[in-house]
Amino acid sequence: MIRLPNTDKETTMKTAWKAVGIIVSASLVSALLSGYYFGWVYHPGHSPDEHAVATGEKAVVAKVQYTCSMHPFIIRDEPGNCPICGMILTPLQPGTAGSSGSGANSRVTHWVSSMDPTYIREAPGKDSMGMDLVPIYDDGGTGQIVIDPVTIQNIGVRFAPVMRRNLSRSIRTVGLVAFEESRQYSVNSKVEGWVERLHVNQTGQPVQKGQPLLEIYSPDLVAAQQEYLLALGNSKRMANNPYPEIAAGAGRLLAAARTRLSYWDISDEQLAELEQSGQPRKTMTLYSPNGGVVTMKKVVEGMRVMAGEELLLIADLSLVWVNADLYEHDLPLVRVGQNATVEIPALAGKSLLGKVSYIYPYLENESRTVKARIEFTNPGLLLKPEMYANVVIQTTPQDGALVVPGDAVLRSGRGATVFVALGEGRFEPRTVKTGLSDEDGFLQILSGLKEGEKVVTSAQFLLDSESRLQEVVRKMTQPVAIDTPTPKENPEELFK
Repeated sequence: MIRLPNTDKETTMKTAWKAVGIIVSASLVSALLSGYYFGWVYHPGHSPDEHAVATGEKAVVAKVQYTCSMHPFIIRDEPGNCPICGMILTPLQPGTAGSSGSGANSRVTHWVSSMDPTYIREAPGKDSMGMDLVPIYDDGGTGQIVIDPVTIQNIGVRFAPVMRRNLSRSIRTVGLVAFEESRQYSVNSKVEGWVERLHVNQTGQPVQKGQPLLEIYSPDLVAAQQEYLLALGNSKRMANNPYPEIAAGAGRLLAAARTRLSYWDISDEQLAELEQSGQPRKTMTLYSPNGGVVTMKKVVEGMRVMAGEELLLIADLSLVWVNADLYEHDLPLVRVGQNATVEIPALAGKSLLGKVSYIYPYLENESRTVKARIEFTNPGLLLKPEMYANVVIQTTPQDGALVVPGDAVLRSGRGATVFVALGEGRFEPRTVKTGLSDEDGFLQILSGLKEGEKVVTSAQFLLDSESRLQEVVRKMTQPVAIDTPTPKENPEELFK
């Protein structure tokens, strides 16, 4: 037997007592955990229905469940964090069941996976990923959803009433200053010849009505003048002939020669000058048909011109048009006679007041717009064609229109949808037909809502996703029965 020193003995005893203490502590912890697991020890985190009360009777109290404010389909029996976003779960009030919703008369129809809507069971449990199944409640086929008030507050759901309001809107668009089409004039020659002289030889040069423009030498015109002088002399000689038929024939010949010259734009003054001089003129002078500005010049001195060829183009700019572009969705709002304000950026933002005088009956293929014409007088020729213009058209206001905020409407390829608040956390998706919208963000409702109802103006996408989830699940769990026709006993009745 080996004896240890006193120091080693004392150390060994202390180590032994420490080991005993650890074993005792472990036993106590194991007992406490066993009692916690089998319900022997009361823990404040558990609901009272899991423990006996002082009278010995089990209390019947609704079990508190917890949900995520961002993912309402996540429902847990104990507090913790959301497995998706990590947010702290909030308690559900007794009698509610999260976003799937349960009312006073609701019942659980089936259970579905929160991660896989196609995983459906008739009893509670877990899905293939170990997630608790979410209960789906019967809403009577109305498509309503129910959300706990705490969740409504956390996700920031806001409401607005359906009300009546005077709806007015201004259409803002752009346009271009253009020529007034009926005040454009083309100058051309009706005879073949050569340009001897140009009196107006610049594009943009202003001209007055009746001002000489150019002189044309034409052999045909010289011959026509000579024929007129011969017919004039013959008519004078035959005026005193004793045979009236001969005098009348000479008069008809003179009238035909005069008519021929007038068709070639020989004026009465030129004919009078020809009769007085008795000598044909070598050139014919063309005069301006109206006052304006030369906008196109295709002729130079010495050039040969053909009959009917356009030589000059003159435009009267005392009246101009502003053609505004209207998109297709704005066409129902614009009418002839509506007030329009036109601002010209090139004129230091000068604004002009006018009215819509005409709306073209076709679309421009390149821009897919319709032109709306606005007429303006142009003193001082400040408005020049092809200038840019900003146009504001005041549409006819709609008095007493039923409106909602534009944020309340969800648009899709199938139409427009709003969520109506029914109270007690219940919401109903409803299809509406919309009309005009104003500059304040209000949208006209033509059908689907009544005055005084409340609609959701924020977080509609969460409600819409929940509503669509319920619709998909309902379609998968409620197959449509196909009516099979009863076979007829008499084969001849099949052809009736």
